[in-house]
Amino acid sequence: MKIICVGRNYVAHARELNNDIPDEPVLFMKPDSALLRNNDPFYIPDWSNDVHHEIELIVRIKKLGKNIEKKFAQRYYDEIGIGIDFTARDVQNYLKDKGLPWEKSKSFDHSAMICPEFVPIESLPDRNAIQFRLEINGKTVQEGNSALMIFPIDDIISNVSKYFTLKIGDLIYTGTPAGVGPVKIGDRMEGYLEGEKKFDFWIK
Repeated sequence: MKIICVGRNYVAHARELNNDIPDEPVLFMKPDSALLRNNDPFYIPDWSNDVHHEIELIVRIKKLGKNIEKKFAQRYYDEIGIGIDFTARDVQNYLKDKGLPWEKSKSFDHSAMICPEFVPIESLPDRNAIQFRLEINGKTVQEGNSALMIFPIDDIISNVSKYFTLKIGDLIYTGTPAGVGPVKIGDRMEGYLEGEKKFDFWIK
C-alpha cells in the first residue's frame, strides 16, 4: 500500500502559500508509516516548531490499474474519506529554499491522519461537489468542496496511473483547501464530510 498526495490542488491554497497555479498535478508520496489511524492522538515532533494542518478528501483504490483513461477512472474507487496531511512548514520552507525534496516535512511518522471509516460514493449528494471541513477546538478553520479542485478526482487518478501502478488499498490524498495553519498541544481536531463527523482526535 502506498500513499500518493496531490499538492496545490485548490487555487486559494496555492495563493495563500505564494505558489504558482500548477499545469498538472503536483505529486509526492508518503510511506505507510505515515498513517495515523483510529483517532489516535498526533504528537508534534520535537524537530519542528511549525506543524500545519491540511484537511483533504481521500480516495481508496479498489482495483489494479495502469494508464487509466479519465473516462474509466470511476471504476477504480467507490469510497471517499477525509484526513489530514500534517506538514512541518518550517522544515518544508527550509528545504524548498535549498531546492531539496520535501520528504522530511511531509512524510514523517503519523503525518497522514486518516478517518476510521470511509463512505460509499453513492451515498453522497453529489460526487462532483463533495463538501468537507475541519474544526479546531470547535471553530471551523478549513472548508472545502471538491468542485473547486483544480484537478478533479478522475483527472488525478488518470494522471497518477501514468507514473505509478495503482494497487488495491492505495490511498490518494487529493489536496487541501485554503485556511491551513499551525496546530498546538491541546488542540481538538474534528473533521466533517457532508456534515457528518468522521474524525475526532487530539494534538499532543
